This record gives sequence, structure tokens and C-alpha cells, in this order.
Amino acid sequence: MAQDATLAQKLRDPDFVPPIGQAIPLGIQHVLAMFVSNFTPAIIVGLAAGYSFGSPDLVFLIQMSMLFAGIATLFQTIGFGPVGGRLPIMQGTSFAFIPIMIPIVKTAGMGALFGGIVIGGIFHFFLGTVIGRIRHWFPPLVTGLVVLTIGLSLIPVGIEYAAGGVPMKGKPEFGGAGHWTLALVVVVVTLLIKFFVKGFMSSAAVLLGILAGYLVGIAMGVVNFGGVARAGWFEIPTPFKYGFEFNLAAVIGMCAMAVVSAIETVGDVSGITKGGAGREATEKELTGATFADGLGTAVAGVFGGLPNTSFSQNVGLVAITGVMSRFVVTLGAVFLILCGLVPKVGALVASMPIAVLGGGVIVMFGMVAAAGLSMLGEVKWNQRNMLIFAVSLSIGLGLKAVPEALQHLPVDLKNLLVTGLLPVALIAILMHLLLPQIDE
Repeated sequence: MAQDATLAQKLRDPDFVPPIGQAIPLGIQHVLAMFVSNFTPAIIVGLAAGYSFGSPDLVFLIQMSMLFAGIATLFQTIGFGPVGGRLPIMQGTSFAFIPIMIPIVKTAGMGALFGGIVIGGIFHFFLGTVIGRIRHWFPPLVTGLVVLTIGLSLIPVGIEYAAGGVPMKGKPEFGGAGHWTLALVVVVVTLLIKFFVKGFMSSAAVLLGILAGYLVGIAMGVVNFGGVARAGWFEIPTPFKYGFEFNLAAVIGMCAMAVVSAIETVGDVSGITKGGAGREATEKELTGATFADGLGTAVAGVFGGLPNTSFSQNVGLVAITGVMSRFVVTLGAVFLILCGLVPKVGALVASMPIAVLGGGVIVMFGMVAAAGLSMLGEVKWNQRNMLIFAVSLSIGLGLKAVPEALQHLPVDLKNLLVTGLLPVALIAILMHLLLPQIDE
């Protein structure tokens, strides 16, 4: 009994190094839990930029999402100087930035996007010095609204992909039975694994659902492995492959979302220390994690990677397994880096039919919206909070649905407001700070 108590105590120590036979499976479990969510934003942004499914540019973006998720995770787990929470924090490509990135690449191009990512990452880094003083800006009402809006904004993307993808819109093939069959296979297999399989496999339900859809796609003859054959076995990324441009709208959008991402990381760090060690996070851990978040994003932007943030699903894994060892997550990061240096891995991902990704995206973005609703469950629904919810969501989603309503504004300002996400966040924060509390 004393031995068991000692082991349980060690597992709650971030500096504990478990036996390698235990550490490797736990590290792979962390990778499986975030693998699909990590590369999905790269595909969405690449398609919005006009890259075809399976093209070299899309393969490159997928590679960079894996490589810099691994590197950013090492910033968190190992750290240096003030950088890094030195906790089992898994970093990955953020969904939150997608509603901002899509209009940027469509209107200003990839150079402007990566310019915004680098500058936004630097801004995010310096947020680490003040993050403790602005946490009160983001109560569950504001964070729940932002996360709900992210999910609602992205759900149409899942439906478009499941029906065959944007390039097929207007063609008879769009919405065909073959596309929907693949998407539904993913959804059904994901649900079956999530609810009827326990442990290791359950945490990778979406990945296994996509794998099932991929195999069905091979059987249907709609998977082309030509890109995999052409891809190399090893490649070092080159900086500024897509250039570096200063675009005001891109910079403002990325900096605004950096604040939201920083607050998300603060929540994840608190969740890890509470769930894994039964204690509150220290100021040093919160500040270091925010520094690592911003640095990971800035470095990724230089080499063609998208913004990084802590992954909440991995926070849940720490709570479930009770293993706080940062060594475990470090092994997962090394695995991601190796995958990111092998173009054939990215090409294999990019060879999957878009409808298969659509099935996975429907589940993932629906879960993002559900996570927002869960946060809103903590809100006391008095008249003040109901008005903040109503006004911010109505204006934000309304402008996204009717962008023509802003046709007389400068183009850059219009592009920011029609994202839906930025007006929701801005209005919710301002109303929360300015409106008096209601005593009931």
C-alpha cells in the first residue's frame, strides 16, 4: 500500500520520469488524441488559399502543422529561461484562428497571413507579462461565447467538405451519395468507438473514424496515392516560403485572437494542475506557458506553420490517466517532429478524400460549439448576462451572414468584422467591462 501511495505521488510530479515502457504508450496516446485536430486547420486554410487536395503546398502546410506542434510542445515541456510552463502541455494548431485566417488568405494572400502570424505571435509572447492582470476580462460568459461562435462559424465548412468540397459546388457531383457515404462512415465509426470502446482507443475516436473512412475510400477507388509516391522521405523547412507581408487587417486579427488564445492556455494550465496534481497553477507556470504559446506561434509563422495553442483534449487525458509527467508529453512531441520532417506522412494525410475529412470536421467543430455551451453552463443567467449574450452573438453572426451590410466600410475593417468571431469577442468583452452588475 505504501508503494502504491508513493507511485501515485510520483505520477503527480511533472518532473517524474516513468519507465520507458510506460512512457512511450502514454506519449503516443497524447499524439493520437490531438493528431487530426492538429492538421485540420492547415487543410482548411490551404484549400481557402486555392491549393488543391493532395497538392505539394497542402502537403507542406500539413507537415509544418506537425513539426511546429512538436517544437512548440518542447517549448512548454522542457522550456528555457522564463519560457515554458514545464508541465505536460501538448501544443497544436489552433481552431480559434480559422475564422480569421480564411478571409485573410482569400483577400490578402499567404504572405499577409504569415506576416500576421509572426507579429501576432510576438504580441502573444508579451501578453505573458500581463496575462494575470487581464484574466477578469474573460469570465465564462465571454469565453463560452467566443468558443461557441468558433464552432458555429466552422460547422458549414464540415458540411461543404462532406458534400465534396468547395470546388465541386455548382456541379452535379456536389452532395453525391459517394461523398456522404464516406462522411457518414467517419461519423458513425467515431460515435461507436467513443461510446462502446474504453481507454486508449476511445481518446483517438475521431482519428480511428477518419482511418475507417479512408479505408472505405480506398475500397471505393477514390484515393490517389500518386502524391505519396512523389513526396520525399526527409525535408528541412525553409523560412518565409510564402513571403512576409505587413497587412493591417491580418495583424489586428491575429493580435486580437492571441488574447483569446492566451486566456485559453491559462485555462488549460489551470486544468492540468487541478486535474493532475490537485493544486492551483502558479503565476510562474501561467506566465511561462503564455510565453511558450506566443514563441511557438511566431517561430511557426516564419517557417509556414499556423498559430499554436495548448490542446484542451490533452488536458482531459492528464486528468483521466493521473500522469503529470512532462517527459511523457515530450516523447509525443518528438514523434510529431519526426512526422513533420517526413513529407510522405503529410502526403498520406493529404491523399484522403475531402469527404472523409468532412465527416471528422463535422464531429470536431460540433464539439467545439458544445464546449462553448458547457462553459456557458457556469453563467448566472440574469438580464445583464442574457443581453450581453444576445447582442454580441446577434451582431457577430448577423454580420457574417450578411457581409453586404458593411459594403461602405474600408475593406480591411470589413474583412475583420465579417469574420463573426471578432465582433462577438469585442462586443462581449466591452459590455462585460462597462455594464454594471445586477444584484438579484
